[in-house]
Amino acid sequence: MYFYTMVTSDKSRCENCIIRQLNELKALSKEELKEISDAKSELNLKKGASLFEEGKRLNGVYCVRSGASKLSQVNPEGKQHIVKIVPKGEVIGKRSLISQETAQLSAHALQDMEVCFIPKDKIENLIRTNPNFSQELLKKFSEDIRLSQKKNTLLAQKTVLQRLADTLLFFQNNFGTDQDGYIALSVTREDLASIIGTATESCIRLLAQLKKDKIISTSAKKIKILNLTALKDL
Repeated sequence: MYFYTMVTSDKSRCENCIIRQLNELKALSKEELKEISDAKSELNLKKGASLFEEGKRLNGVYCVRSGASKLSQVNPEGKQHIVKIVPKGEVIGKRSLISQETAQLSAHALQDMEVCFIPKDKIENLIRTNPNFSQELLKKFSEDIRLSQKKNTLLAQKTVLQRLADTLLFFQNNFGTDQDGYIALSVTREDLASIIGTATESCIRLLAQLKKDKIISTSAKKIKILNLTALKDL
């Protein structure tokens, strides 16, 4: 099984969950949060599991309580392109739900994840009745557009090595490190290459260069930043 419904506990109820402070749900009242909590489903996903697929119609949105996922799209040549890495706290699936279009992206778990599924009718009702929630949604959409534009600029103006450095810094800043100092999010070399917009072989060569320069070290898929200053200087 890719995921299963969990029994809701008092700690995971929306009105008691601190994760909502990281996303649009912070605009909701306690009563609205209670209504959401009564209607939602809590899911556990294993690493590699599919949350939703490109071209499918979504019946709600997903709030990421823990773990991380990748949002990707298949290009005309059939190759996967990773558009975004989603850390905990984000709500995904909003654009397709509000536009009433099928999903433009696929979402897959990069780590084991805890996710709350909020039905479509609850979100639509909040948009109609809570102006503050609608405003938070607009702010988030604007931020997503800004970040997308920034990524396009990085792809056009920065070298592949600089994009790799940016990505490693983003991973460490957003996911932290484990007890051995390795970035807590580990991805395949294929996924890392897709994120920075290069071939897998080129990505592997650049990682080897950073290792040779003693800026990073690696263990299987895991990466440890040894010289943070040097990585930032890139």
